[in-house]
Amino acid sequence: MTEMVYGALPSREREPVLPKWWTTVDKWTMTSILLLFGVGILLGLAASPPLAAKNGFEPFYYVKKQAIFGGAAMVAMVLTSMMSPQLVRRLAVIGFIVTLLATMMLPFFGTDFGKGAMRWYSLGFGSIQPSEFLKPGFVVVAAWLMAANEEINGPPGRMWSFLLMITIVVMLALQPDFGQACLILFGWSVMYFVSGASMILIGGILFSIYPAAQLAYSNSEHFARRIDGFLDRSLDPTTQIGYATNAIREGGLFGVGVGEGQVKWSLPDAHTDFIISVAAEEYGLILVMCIIALYATIVLRSYFRLMRERDAFIRLAGTGLVSIFGVQAMVNMGVAVRLLPSKGMTLPFVSYGGSSLIAGGIAVGMLLAFTRTRPQGEIGEILRGHVR
Repeated sequence: MTEMVYGALPSREREPVLPKWWTTVDKWTMTSILLLFGVGILLGLAASPPLAAKNGFEPFYYVKKQAIFGGAAMVAMVLTSMMSPQLVRRLAVIGFIVTLLATMMLPFFGTDFGKGAMRWYSLGFGSIQPSEFLKPGFVVVAAWLMAANEEINGPPGRMWSFLLMITIVVMLALQPDFGQACLILFGWSVMYFVSGASMILIGGILFSIYPAAQLAYSNSEHFARRIDGFLDRSLDPTTQIGYATNAIREGGLFGVGVGEGQVKWSLPDAHTDFIISVAAEEYGLILVMCIIALYATIVLRSYFRLMRERDAFIRLAGTGLVSIFGVQAMVNMGVAVRLLPSKGMTLPFVSYGGSSLIAGGIAVGMLLAFTRTRPQGEIGEILRGHVR
């Protein structure tokens, strides 16, 4: 009847998904990720052949696997970045529940591959580390809870997120995986601070770090060994840190030359945790500074775009994701130059590792989805409008 009187309502044409995505996504961040992955393949060509020969594989076996994992990660990143924040949140909640249960079951069905930490599931043809996928899911869930806390008659989301964070940190520390536990703690702390933190709770967390570290040192031989090695003034040149620091020193400004590095023959983790040492030895400080610049571009551009975001959930989730991403890169490089104790963290998108690459692709895809350009006023303009 309405159509007969007033005529049919004009149908609203939907803008095609791809053009809309391309005009709103942060191309600088995406390009930086692709360049980091390219650098990872380049360094893998130099770092992985010794390990492949040791394990009886063809020289570029690990490079081919990294290319496959990286291709899957890039696809996951692009597809996730096309989603709306609401869809990202729904899928992240489901993923978080699955990976949380998988992490809980590690003591019963997991394996340590002789590394002293129960972090992986062996699948026969490969392995998977659920804590890598747990991080982005936790960040999104925690951001959702904190944002809900700000609503009128909303739930005590901050407290729930705090209890969830403590549960996960303790669970990871018992593996032991203190590196991932610290990333979860750091990401939550940054989000909590941005959401309007209680300084009492922040102070309590800071004061609890020392007794928690003391407890871990007294009860975990794995943790104590790494701390003792870091604090020891004399650096044993036959340890992983010794080889890594010597390689960085030998590389100088321009490196010793492509394929001429020696650290890859001594370090068992040259293609993963200490990949930056291979970069510094063969290509010198020039390539290392380029890598640092790429990470800085991703972090700073994401922060600046999130500062203009009005939606509390998007702002908090994006801040948590980019903070964990940036700190993980900083810790990996800090360990290589002995500024930090060994953590066993990969360098995002550069180090070899299936779980790390694919989980990183999903996390950065979420970040790109949250930092896409949306029609909105800036927070400062809104506040000025309220003042008037």
